[in-house]
Amino acid sequence: VQLQASGGGLVQPGGSLRLSCATSGFSLDEYDIGWFRQAPGKGREGVSCISSSGGITYYPDSVRGRFTISKDNSKHIVYLQMNNLKPEDTAVYYCAAASGSRGQGTLVTVSS
Repeated sequence: VQLQASGGGLVQPGGSLRLSCATSGFSLDEYDIGWFRQAPGKGREGVSCISSSGGITYYPDSVRGRFTISKDNSKHIVYLQMNNLKPEDTAVYYCAAASGSRGQGTLVTVSS
């Protein structure tokens, strides 16, 4: 089971980014997949989750209405669309499967 996040970068406040989580070694309909982030000096925070069926998604209050998780089972990719980004969204973002496997993260920096 492998996961690899990509798509991070520098964006101005109010901007958008789409992160991708490329997966291999399993089918996306086997495990729930979550996106997490960790800002410098802070603990890990879950920012979204999608069920193995794709029918259930979850967002904490900090990102609800701004972030959208989706997946393409045929491409083995899970996406995180992030809109109206704020400086407090700056963090390393990574994806993880319910199996416990976690990929390397991608840095998102929101700054003017």
